[in-house]
Amino acid sequence: MADDKQTPLASLVMAGDSQTDAEKITDSIYMVKDVSNAYLVTCGPGDVLINTGFIGNGEKNKALFAPHRTGPLAKIVLTQAHADHFGALPEQLEAGTEVIAGKGFTETDKYFDDLKLFLGRRSGKLWGSITRRNGPPPVPPKVVPDVEVADRLSFDVGGKRFEVIKVPGGETGCAVIIWLPDEKTVFTGNLFGPVWRSMPNLTTTRGDKPRLTGPYLRSVELVRDLGPELVITGHGEPVRGADKIRADLTAMHDAITYIEAETIKVMNAGGTVYQAMQSIHLPEAKAIGQFHGQTKWTVRAVWEENGNWFKYEDGTTALFGSPRSSVDADVVALAGGADKVAARAKAVLDADKPLEALHLTDIALNVDPAEQTALAVKKHACQLLLARGGGVNLSETMWLRAEIADAEKALVD
Repeated sequence: MADDKQTPLASLVMAGDSQTDAEKITDSIYMVKDVSNAYLVTCGPGDVLINTGFIGNGEKNKALFAPHRTGPLAKIVLTQAHADHFGALPEQLEAGTEVIAGKGFTETDKYFDDLKLFLGRRSGKLWGSITRRNGPPPVPPKVVPDVEVADRLSFDVGGKRFEVIKVPGGETGCAVIIWLPDEKTVFTGNLFGPVWRSMPNLTTTRGDKPRLTGPYLRSVELVRDLGPELVITGHGEPVRGADKIRADLTAMHDAITYIEAETIKVMNAGGTVYQAMQSIHLPEAKAIGQFHGQTKWTVRAVWEENGNWFKYEDGTTALFGSPRSSVDADVVALAGGADKVAARAKAVLDADKPLEALHLTDIALNVDPAEQTALAVKKHACQLLLARGGGVNLSETMWLRAEIADAEKALVD
């Protein structure tokens, strides 16, 4: 999809499509770009692989690294239990290679396996076109690490020192970073999300166990205190320069700290989560990228971390599992038909209120999924939101495109 390349995160995910050789980062570190990147660290008598790339790309990645290999593959270190980080492991594993991951890797893998149908549907809607996969999602390989690191693990290969450090605020509960103290280099995986100096997705739209604000902030502090001169992330180009890295890490820390404090102010003032999501914005001086997470999503994550799932503004019915949609037929009947609700939605959209229009189309389409005016309004409202978003945030962009496509399929020519 050519349009996807206008989305910064999509561009990173697709960057390796035409790669014909591993990219040299330093004299001993090479990068293969994949849905999530794989890295080779050459050590003389043996090499270390940090992440492997995505399912089905193992042979390709292995071949790209091959000209740069200096010895047997001593270790494979996995930064987290997401398949784009470990899915290409089987093809690259060698006899005698030790696989290292963070404590909880097998439990996280089981979580994804237990929920594969639920998460697969959601990920497919958001990511199917980006990962270039049609049909059912590919099945990740079963990986059982030889070592799961609970705190820190140090090892040496050919005189090159490595430290695997468990980080509490990564994208999964098993997340680790890899620190090369002599080179002042740190591999962070997706600890900071897929795009550097940007908003983390503490609770993702695709579904996943949520991250908590405090552990995330402590992880930022941990990396900052290491004083790295080179940061190698899960996606994109390396980040160079101790001063820049420290400033960027401080910017991420300050942004989340600000959002947390402002959200708690709204909570204490008696506001609602929806008011907080709409009213809290980062000051220009604290602005960071919104490519994967967004400020309003972080607000909601902070709210639910501190105030739990029940929101008083949702009322008594939330306690009993009765959704608003259970009375949509009654609302439509009172309005005189789904067409009347759809007509109102069009008027609301014409008044430049796309979100309010979508509330109304949801009601109409829940009663009559083929109501043409409602489908047209839904399509146009989503197109308006997509244009206003500018293709910056990938999850928002892909969700809106999927909603537009669904509406187009249901519209009668």
